[in-house]
Amino acid sequence: MTDASFEDGREAPLNLGAEDADDLQVISTLTQDAVFPVTEMTWRASERQFALLLNRFRWEDQDAAAKRGRAFERVQSVLMFGSVLSVASQGIDRGDTDMILSLLSVDFEQGEDGAGQVLLTLAGDGAIRLQVEAVEVTLKDVTRPYRAPSGHAPNHPE
Repeated sequence: MTDASFEDGREAPLNLGAEDADDLQVISTLTQDAVFPVTEMTWRASERQFALLLNRFRWEDQDAAAKRGRAFERVQSVLMFGSVLSVASQGIDRGDTDMILSLLSVDFEQGEDGAGQVLLTLAGDGAIRLQVEAVEVTLKDVTRPYRAPSGHAPNHPE
């Protein structure tokens, strides 16, 4: 059995931007349940950028995969935040290089004049807070899709 391809899904890689809280909700939905090693977080203070290399579940392909009886997919994506003034985290041990984090949501808390805080909520009570001058976010798929290792779509029982 081979890995899935973009051609199988008849979709192009995602390359999206967000400039306000509503746009960011779309990116939050598409990155829900993305997983990444703690080592794949980068904060470039001089460039005011924070980035994550995610293994993103392809929510946009979930229904097509289920209908066609083919494997669910993940894809590596870069989630980049611009205009970042500071970064803080809780519940993350950066020294534990084997730690795998799971992203649950990305939210924006409005401040004054477009500034505010982006909150990345992680499974297990972890969080990353970015103080930003403005919402300036991109999500870009950087690899071909691959079969989700679990073979299942993430599930959140109520």
